[in-house]
Amino acid sequence: MAKRDYYEVLGVDRSADKNELKKAYRKLALEFHPDRNPEDPAAEEKFKEASEAFQVLSDSEKRALYDRYGHAGLEGAGHHGFTNMGDIFSQFQDIFSDFFGGSDIFGGGFNRARRRGPVQGENLRTTAELTLKEAAFGVKREIALSHPGPCESCQGTGAEGGTRKVCPRCQGQGQIAQSRGPFLLQTPCPNCQGEGMIAEKPCKMCNGRGQVNISRKVKVSFPEGIDDGQTLRVSGQGLNGLRGGPPGHLYVTVRIQPDPRFQRDGVDLYRELHISFIQAALGAEIEIETLEGEKKKIEIPAGVQPGGTVVVKRAGIPHLNKGGRGNLIVVVQVDVPKKLSSKAKKLLKELEETLE
Repeated sequence: MAKRDYYEVLGVDRSADKNELKKAYRKLALEFHPDRNPEDPAAEEKFKEASEAFQVLSDSEKRALYDRYGHAGLEGAGHHGFTNMGDIFSQFQDIFSDFFGGSDIFGGGFNRARRRGPVQGENLRTTAELTLKEAAFGVKREIALSHPGPCESCQGTGAEGGTRKVCPRCQGQGQIAQSRGPFLLQTPCPNCQGEGMIAEKPCKMCNGRGQVNISRKVKVSFPEGIDDGQTLRVSGQGLNGLRGGPPGHLYVTVRIQPDPRFQRDGVDLYRELHISFIQAALGAEIEIETLEGEKKKIEIPAGVQPGGTVVVKRAGIPHLNKGGRGNLIVVVQVDVPKKLSSKAKKLLKELEETLE
């Protein structure tokens, strides 16, 4: 089944700003939230659909890619939406806190299970600089990452020796009840941050945080034809999950270094070729170098004008995930000598008279 347009899903114009997007998503999230519709699979699907639309359109890079290429462009950049409900709540933890005031307003079953059960790790984002040639023909690169990771000394518990005890404030529930008018709302326990357990003694290695800063390298394969600003998702290379949850993902945004010889326009390449006015008048066979470093002879037609072009078929950028290549477009620039010898001036005068 074909995906619906993201703007249609949220019911907003294509010019909608982030505040309008957030307002539209809040309305749909409240309507189709799983806790409000526990027996309605269709509502859950609509909740996922709205979440995916908001995730893309609220991200300026993904939105630009979607506006230009649609769903196919996102898939080519490695974006595949959410895999499960836990992925959604992990991604939008801060958003839902804003929407629902950090409270469990729907009775708590789903959210409470999510807090106490496995939680997917947070995603990581980084950038990678590629040369134009690497982006065109693909490359494997080791990306250096530095981020929080579980403390080995306490196995990420924050407790010395891994020993923890039941939180005395919430009695292990991870939540406390607060009365607000006629409503009784559940909120995360501030003493244990919703865990239900606290350390007997804080771990000295991580000062009870359960995490330390770690450095590592991840191998990333960049496909041929990737463009500046596109983002790859490397599954499972984000932060570790909590309570046995799966790790998050790593998102790598590509930045392509300027090339002194070539300019890229989609899958086509442009380069300038400087020739003499004699070559421009008479025509010439000239050897040029392609992006991959190969030598290729091209024919410059007689009488070519400055700014004229010669197209070299299939010598441009490979199409991303499609096969085939764009073209190399050679833009001719005619160089006129600034100084001439007496003999050269005489010959040019004779040539001018002949042409007249």
